Amino acid sequence: MRLVVMADTHVPKRARDLPAPLWDAVDRADVVVHAGDWADVPLLDALEQRAKRLIALYGNNDGPALRARLPETARAELAGLRVAVIHETGPAAGRERRCATLFADSDVLFFGHSHIPWDTTAPSGLRLLNPGSPTDRRRQPYATFLTAEIKDGGLSAVELHRIGG
Repeated sequence: MRLVVMADTHVPKRARDLPAPLWDAVDRADVVVHAGDWADVPLLDALEQRAKRLIALYGNNDGPALRARLPETARAELAGLRVAVIHETGPAAGRERRCATLFADSDVLFFGHSHIPWDTTAPSGLRLLNPGSPTDRRRQPYATFLTAEIKDGGLSAVELHRIGG
């Protein structure tokens, strides 16, 4: 199962649209995950139409129209992998411990908010992944998104894709 993960797209405030390499990844993916901060409804509509399956939630910058259609957290089982998605996890210090407690029933937690790519594993085995932002790199050298594969209940081939730079 092919997976593409994005967050903090902020379309159309930070970009008019998603970058072409990300749309290409969406078209190839079996599941698309968006960890919040869309900024406006048209991108949600476009991803719902284009993605084979979309797992999505709202972020702190998303207004009433997006909050009416999306949850604050999302959970799914994908090919035996227990996935959780949240926008904000709080400060980096203590993140693994906090998230391992909050998402004890999950194998992987995708999150956003910081625009900073993150890949760590809590002592409990929970893997925490932040794809960064494909449109607003802030203090990062590149805009980014993630792809991965899910097979036999495990996550593999996790790749951070750089855009521009």
